Amino acid sequence: MIQVTQRIALRDDEIQLSFIRASGPGGQNVNKVSSAVQLRFDAAQSPSLPEEVRAKLLALAGQRATNDGVIIITAQAHRSQERNREDAIARLVDLIRQATHKPKPRRATKPTKGSQQRRMDSKAKRGNVKAGRGRPNLD
Repeated sequence: MIQVTQRIALRDDEIQLSFIRASGPGGQNVNKVSSAVQLRFDAAQSPSLPEEVRAKLLALAGQRATNDGVIIITAQAHRSQERNREDAIARLVDLIRQATHKPKPRRATKPTKGSQQRRMDSKAKRGNVKAGRGRPNLD
């Protein structure tokens, strides 16, 4: 079990890990060892996720989510399979935690009298500056 939050835990069989060859520098290690990890999590069919978390998760995943609702995370920053596996799982858990976060509701407020007065004063001052730029009046 992978504990995401107090209420959400993923079963181990919900996550599929496959090991692929990493790209980039690394010498012969890159050519011989499949150290990169590709994690697949079927968010659309997961029984562990509440519906509102599932919808927000798929929206947050962006291009990492397929049309079928499968989230694919590739980790290849480290040289060892184990560290890449831990990195991929940590990134998935972080993504799910972001999806569970509910933003604080915004309360509409009115501008204060002082801020309205400062705004009007600055507008009047700016208007006077612009009016002074015209041709001089010879009257």
